[in-house]
Amino acid sequence: RGRGRGRGRGRGNKEEKEWVPVTKLGRLVKEGKMAKLEQVYLSSLPIKEYQIIDSFLPGKLKDEVMQITPVQKQTRAGQRTRFKAYVVVGDSDGHVGLGVKVSKEVATAIRAAIQVAKLALIPVRRGYWGNRLGAPHTVPCKVTGKCGSVCVRLVPAPRGAGIVASPVPKKLLQFAGVEDVYTQTVGTTRTLGNFVKASFAALAKTYAFLTPDLWPETHFEKDPYQENTDFLAAGMKGLK
Repeated sequence: RGRGRGRGRGRGNKEEKEWVPVTKLGRLVKEGKMAKLEQVYLSSLPIKEYQIIDSFLPGKLKDEVMQITPVQKQTRAGQRTRFKAYVVVGDSDGHVGLGVKVSKEVATAIRAAIQVAKLALIPVRRGYWGNRLGAPHTVPCKVTGKCGSVCVRLVPAPRGAGIVASPVPKKLLQFAGVEDVYTQTVGTTRTLGNFVKASFAALAKTYAFLTPDLWPETHFEKDPYQENTDFLAAGMKGLK
């Protein structure tokens, strides 16, 4: 399990191998059977491979390390210290993800946290404060997220107000593509892990709230697995 030499920051980097998908969704994406990431969200399909996100958003995702903190475990021989990394990824256009990973090496923790953040990528719904002019610029309604004692509330703001928030949620909102928003926080916000998780939970709720413009009757379609049954079945025969 990766216990050889050549670990650490900037050492032992091998060339990336060609992606061989192991899930149905991965095979459909690699063959170009799915055009948009929104198709995955609409069908509620679980994303198990981070390369799927890379295929849909090539070169668009930025990542930011929010915090690296040492964590310890008491053993017979003393303490075992590992490093916990919090990483945020986003394309500043309605997609944001949060990843947390623990590892012996800082570089390994960051690399793994980026992959976890890509798997946890969520769509962020944006709306208007007043008149529906121009592109959506703020959150569509008041939303709240909670983690531990930290509670984060996002309130729509008029165009030009900017992101009125502390540095942690501000970075998350920038990566999500929100331009104007007011924030209110309660609890021990210096616990950065809970603070960023609460902010992420609030953004995730933007699509959970049913507003009048989403009231029209939904026309259901076949999910990608049903539409591409023959292709997936042919692939399984080839594996046998």
